[in-house]
Amino acid sequence: MQTQDGMNYAPKGKPAPVCEKGEFPFAAIGLDHGHIFGMCNGLIEAGGQLKWVYDPDPAKVEKFIQTYPGVKAARSEQEVLQDPNVKLVAGAAITSERCALGMRVMSHGKDYFTDKAPLTTLTQLEQARQKAAETGLKYAVYYSERLHVESAVYAGQLIEQGAIGRVLQVSGYGPHRINVPSRPDWFFNREQFGGILCDIGSHQCEQFLYYTGSKDAKVVNSQVANYNHKQFPTFEDFGDCNLVGNNGSTGYFRVDWFTPNGLSTWGDGRTIILGTDGYIELRKYVDIAREKGGGHVYLVNHEGEYHFDVTGKIGYPFFGELILDCLNRTEIAMTQEHAFKAAELCLLAQRDAKLIEGVGQNVSQ
Repeated sequence: MQTQDGMNYAPKGKPAPVCEKGEFPFAAIGLDHGHIFGMCNGLIEAGGQLKWVYDPDPAKVEKFIQTYPGVKAARSEQEVLQDPNVKLVAGAAITSERCALGMRVMSHGKDYFTDKAPLTTLTQLEQARQKAAETGLKYAVYYSERLHVESAVYAGQLIEQGAIGRVLQVSGYGPHRINVPSRPDWFFNREQFGGILCDIGSHQCEQFLYYTGSKDAKVVNSQVANYNHKQFPTFEDFGDCNLVGNNGSTGYFRVDWFTPNGLSTWGDGRTIILGTDGYIELRKYVDIAREKGGGHVYLVNHEGEYHFDVTGKIGYPFFGELILDCLNRTEIAMTQEHAFKAAELCLLAQRDAKLIEGVGQNVSQ
């Protein structure tokens, strides 16, 4: 697994097939972001059969085939979309192009599974909502910082069991290492990546909704900055946001591109969940200066203090649930409305974000 660069973070779990071999053929279209490997890993481990790959860049396709021997390289996108056996298309296109790809996939009668952020504008969100409603097909989203992190999965299980009572507040921290030389040009163009709150903030909005059980929320305040990457005028390297859920819960998150080189992984992602009867802290990818591996869950409640290392013990149930949802037309893995609401919140946070004053100056003076 790539641990230095979050763009190529692709966890591998234990095979846990939920369907018969050949029952769930799927394809990959759009290899612009390395998350496509994590998405495909999860579906294959859950019993999916990766049949096709298409991208206009032959180099990306060649790398993909080296990772997944046996997958067929399509000559065109249409060759994939017109295959009646393909049930789902997974895609990690340039963020601003993800919605258009989804519309083409769903127009051909297939479910769509996209990397986050699933889209970059509220107009695209409305198009996606209409298409899902018209077709009954899925516009599923890879919110990997919860779905592909065992500590985050386990936290959800603890909350469901009542370990900390009613959830009152969620604080999320999503620092990332920027690795400028390894990033494509589109990554630094706000029109294409959507802005920092749209991009990596989408993870945080989704986790807030999930852990608090909120069906809706308001963005109370959001702000962004480009502190240290002025060579990219439309890029943002810092953002934060306050949320209030429709059930009274509150949330705060901070996302940034300032992971120092001394950290052993691409980001010290953490989540702190406060409940009426206790709290949970997740140290997702590293327990700094102690253990380089992630998977750490800390729980404090009325019974005591607990530490769980859940690495390799919980798995990633989302992918099997998604396959079964596609086969059975259910909504167990994630409801469509939840996926879209998380996207809506990050878009609203981005749209209404204030530019932090003092950027480009020594703000401590």
